[in-house]
Amino acid sequence: MHFGLKRALCSQIASLVSLRPFFRWLGETMVTLYGIKNCDTVKKARKWLEQHQVEYRFHDFRADGITLPQIQAWHTELGDALINRRSTTWKQLTDAERSQAEAQPAGLLLANPTLIKRPLLDTGTQRVCGFKADEYTTIFK
Repeated sequence: MHFGLKRALCSQIASLVSLRPFFRWLGETMVTLYGIKNCDTVKKARKWLEQHQVEYRFHDFRADGITLPQIQAWHTELGDALINRRSTTWKQLTDAERSQAEAQPAGLLLANPTLIKRPLLDTGTQRVCGFKADEYTTIFK
């Protein structure tokens, strides 16, 4: 398959979690940065990726949506680090909603994607919440 066509195809369907092993088989590493475009931390992460010439796809939670299976997989891997307890949205939750976040966070995160700690970097082999330049440097050596 022509490299440019393969890359275009991969980038079009990169958000389909179940196809990631297929893309790794093709030799493509699908880097996706999840977040909200106007978030300052997301802006810093995007700037870092661009300055270090890391090809990535940006997935805006609000504009592009998010699925329950994605959130469940992330929570299984990242645990409570996925939940942004310092966000304005978290502070506005009732005690009952906060209890729900502790017991079954995926549904609450689906309904309130701003509760997901941003940005969420998906390299295709690992996921990382938040942005720290040193951590990104280690990941993309």
